[in-house]
Amino acid sequence: MPPLLDKLQQIPAAIAAVADYEAFARERVSEQAWAYVAGGVADELTLHENCAAFQRLRLRSRILCDLAGGGTALSLLGQDFAFPIMLAPVAFQKLVHPEGELATVLGASAMNAGMIVSTQASVPLEDIARQAQAPLWFQLYIQPDRDFTRQLVRRAEAAGYRALVVTADAPVSGLRNREQRAGFALPADVEAVNLRGMRPLPPQSGAAGGGVLLDGALLAAAPTWQDVAWLKSLTRLPVLVKGVMAAEDARRSVAEGLDGVIVSNHGGRILDTQPATIEVLPEIVDAVGGRIPVLLDGGIRRGSDVLKALALGAKAVLVGRPYVHGLAAAGAVGVCHVLHILRAELEIAMALTGCRDVDAVGPSVVRTRAASP
Repeated sequence: MPPLLDKLQQIPAAIAAVADYEAFARERVSEQAWAYVAGGVADELTLHENCAAFQRLRLRSRILCDLAGGGTALSLLGQDFAFPIMLAPVAFQKLVHPEGELATVLGASAMNAGMIVSTQASVPLEDIARQAQAPLWFQLYIQPDRDFTRQLVRRAEAAGYRALVVTADAPVSGLRNREQRAGFALPADVEAVNLRGMRPLPPQSGAAGGGVLLDGALLAAAPTWQDVAWLKSLTRLPVLVKGVMAAEDARRSVAEGLDGVIVSNHGGRILDTQPATIEVLPEIVDAVGGRIPVLLDGGIRRGSDVLKALALGAKAVLVGRPYVHGLAAAGAVGVCHVLHILRAELEIAMALTGCRDVDAVGPSVVRTRAASP
């Protein structure tokens, strides 16, 4: 057993579910950092709906099923994972813990969980890779400086990252009122270290399409499908696109030769009043038609949520805020414990719904009109 797992017995008994970490995390970070970590855009309707939509779904239990030899292992993009739960890309993790992403990757490695490292990590991507004992993917924003983007891809490849995840749903940032009210700004000792040396946007005053907050240079540099095709031409790594919330974009992703899509509304941090990701998932799965894997993030707080996502067609899920809460409260041990809880809950939920392994999970697990006998 990895030494980190031995330390789980030191976790307070009051932390029995991943949601219990939130209060402990809140006590350990500043008001400004908490606004960044916990908040969403505008009225935060989508932020809350992500979780509420999972709670509305009901599971169908089954009895007397043969569960011998079961497990949660899966293969995804030619890579083996112990269970279908990965750590989502989250920026600036030193905001909540002095070791930041280095503690996170240690916790993920102890559970052999995949981790997607943010472009805006507060630790160099190479340092994170050197600590990793589990598969790493690199989340990429296609930068206005395309030469710099090319360099990021080369760095990720050289460091041993095994896939690229293009976050495509944030060509501009949403207005996060909670952050505004808290006066959030990055402290001097936290920065997106992997973006050092990137050239700034050239000024384009008065460019067509400019507005109060969106100048022409920003809009002109926003990535398009052509930029995704360019990115694919740079690398042999699998390329997934994150932020797919419409069937049209899912079909286009397949047509463009992408290797996977991630159903995501950016955790409710970009455009408010979008639907919950679990509600959109069946539409995306249907549009993809099994040609490439579909993953999902947003609202996962229980292992039963993971099971519901698998039942509706996701191959794996990403969790974000839960492990950040664990990181803030207890460092690497907290991250490890969050993953441990979710995996244990998933295994129990699978057994009680008659699913011996992830391949046995299907639509009949969720109680809907279509699934009922």
